[in-house]
Amino acid sequence: MTAYAGLRVLDFTQGTPGPMATMFLGDFGADVVKVEPPGGDHAAAKPGYESFARNKQILTLDLSESGDLAAARALIARADIVVFDHAPGKLEALGLDGASLCEAHPGLIHAWMPAYGVRGRWSQLPPRQNLITALTGMSFRQGAYQDTPVHLVLPLVWYAQGMMGANAIGAALLERSRSGRGQSVVVSGLHGMSQLTGPIDVRSAGVLPRGAPRGGAPNYRLYPCRDGKWLFLGTLFMSFFKLALGVLGLGDRYEDFIADIDLARQELDAAFLREDRDVWLEKMRLAGVPCGPVGLREPWFDHPVIAEAGLRVGFDHPQKGRVDMPNVPIQLLATPGSVKGLGVPVSEIDWEPRNLAGPNTSRSAPLAGVRILDLGTVIAGAHAGGVLANLGADVIKIEPAEGDPFRSDGGVFLTCSRGKRALGIDLKQDSARALFLDLARGADVVIDNYRLGVRDRLGIGYEALKAVNPRIISGSINAYGATGQRAERPGFDPLLQAEGGMMAAQGGAGEPILHTIAVNDVATAAVVAFGVIAALNARERTGEGQEFRTSLMAQSLTYQIAEMTRYAGRPENDLGGRDCLGVRALTRFYACSDGWVALACETEKDVAALAAGLDEDLGDPGEALAAARDGHLAARLETFFRTQCRDEVAGRLFDAGVPCAPAITAAEAFENPWLHENDLFEIWTHPRLGEVQSIRSYADFSAAPGGFRFPTPDLGEHSVEILTELGYTAEQIRGLLDSGAIFEPAQSRAHLRDGGAALATR
Repeated sequence: MTAYAGLRVLDFTQGTPGPMATMFLGDFGADVVKVEPPGGDHAAAKPGYESFARNKQILTLDLSESGDLAAARALIARADIVVFDHAPGKLEALGLDGASLCEAHPGLIHAWMPAYGVRGRWSQLPPRQNLITALTGMSFRQGAYQDTPVHLVLPLVWYAQGMMGANAIGAALLERSRSGRGQSVVVSGLHGMSQLTGPIDVRSAGVLPRGAPRGGAPNYRLYPCRDGKWLFLGTLFMSFFKLALGVLGLGDRYEDFIADIDLARQELDAAFLREDRDVWLEKMRLAGVPCGPVGLREPWFDHPVIAEAGLRVGFDHPQKGRVDMPNVPIQLLATPGSVKGLGVPVSEIDWEPRNLAGPNTSRSAPLAGVRILDLGTVIAGAHAGGVLANLGADVIKIEPAEGDPFRSDGGVFLTCSRGKRALGIDLKQDSARALFLDLARGADVVIDNYRLGVRDRLGIGYEALKAVNPRIISGSINAYGATGQRAERPGFDPLLQAEGGMMAAQGGAGEPILHTIAVNDVATAAVVAFGVIAALNARERTGEGQEFRTSLMAQSLTYQIAEMTRYAGRPENDLGGRDCLGVRALTRFYACSDGWVALACETEKDVAALAAGLDEDLGDPGEALAAARDGHLAARLETFFRTQCRDEVAGRLFDAGVPCAPAITAAEAFENPWLHENDLFEIWTHPRLGEVQSIRSYADFSAAPGGFRFPTPDLGEHSVEILTELGYTAEQIRGLLDSGAIFEPAQSRAHLRDGGAALATR
């Protein structure tokens, strides 16, 4: 059995986000029909199409023709889920909007995944990745040497939107199993961007500064070696950094380097240049130091560790020959997903009629009633819990006395742990382990990203949890998977950015570039959320829990899935460069007199609109589209834009039908009218920090909305509250506090000692 077996999904989307969302549903057993217009998906010539179309039947319908529109309506009446990505207003014109279809079919889940937002002029733009990064300030978040926007060669927002689409649909299915009713769900490009950059899109004391292209901290940075090859030193924690300094012969300089990070960078630069890269990698490996080589994605996809983990699959295509692609990135051990084959064209779909609507009961947030024990730390594990909290789950953040290693008042921690309650517990104590198992009896999910085997050594591994609660779902994340030669190695996001080819692709012919966004961490968080939701849906039918696993290594493929998909004669992937402004003259950022604009012309129609808007002859459209980012055409455009005001010229070209948008800065984003029109942010109050502005939601639901219910908790803030809910008496709680098995903020403990009777009844 698979998690979504028997579900009927109609996918009317094109490109990346919608097809990626339904790909994940199909990987886990849903019957997915991809409905394409007569000309096919506009991205059919791109390599990612083959991955996104896998496990699907492909049906051609022209929704502008009344007969085909009627056929689409007939299929929708028999479906569980229908997915669209039309721009605002287009579905209403066809009568296929969420309100209309959900009224006609009460059991239907209608998922709308527009490229930008749901309101405002910029939401009408065609789907182009550099435009949404421009409109949200994301292009000014990426580390750069100059104060310019940066074009990211990976379509990270689309990948994040695709994952959140799959998560939101799964969450709506779970809510339908309780209420008997479907609803409309919206996961826009802004929602995808929110999940991707939420940990850095926070304003409290101030806006986070830009990252550095090589990494700013000397212990977490790219270094060239004697042979000209690069490595990333991934010593996020100081214990690892001390080991690395010993390997480099700088063990006595730790205190000096902590006091002067510029000195540290200079001396580490010089030290790494004394040996070839492979020599350093072997020395670091033997010392247990997280360190990884910078490489290209093609050899990474062929690496033995990818094969060991079962992360590559391939099929024969009738025209393209052998097509290899990344496999399903998460293992649900009881209800596993799989890739059965490539997309198959069909002329009709034979679905029997059925009545999907059940009794209309009260509605609540999609994951309401789901309790999650969150052992996740840093970003990947912690952000997964934050996504699930935003969808309505009761997430309890469980930490030792020293706290999550990332615990701080900074934006990353504030976002990743917002919406949770906090329990302070020392799992090394027998009484604390017994308490944890007591918590597990009434919980639904446990998440961790501990090193392999740590939970078993603590006595809280999956088998121990299953013994007290057969319905428990337990998920573990590590760097390189649960099996194979690297399973026990420590690892962090940039190590997979480096070896997986992300840094080299962004750097192009120049030095590699560290993504300021922790790509593999946020990708893993989204995939873990998917695994939790899929396992919860499977449990609705089986009554049983299960274990699931994923890794940062798996996500080094997932968020490059289109770039990794390969076959003979495939188009080349785009490459970046130092402070990359774009990949071609017409897909590029340009400086104006007061800022920057993003241009994203990809079709001959776009070129014609640009020529008319500029009142210039741009020559042959095909040649213009292929023109180099730093060639003659780019120079002409630089001259034109340099004299223009950013907002005025972007608006004028937009009105002329040109895919063009203003590139706002990260600071501007917090006040931007279009982003506020689309409810990107919300302002909330932290008990100590005061007013905070950050991301509002990762998806919107019409009948049962989610959202963050709690501010980011302090360490152990809700320990007493949670144990009281479990039925522990004041005396029992006091005993656990006195022994150090649990802990809480000092003011709460004083309250317990002074007013135990009041505590017992609150």
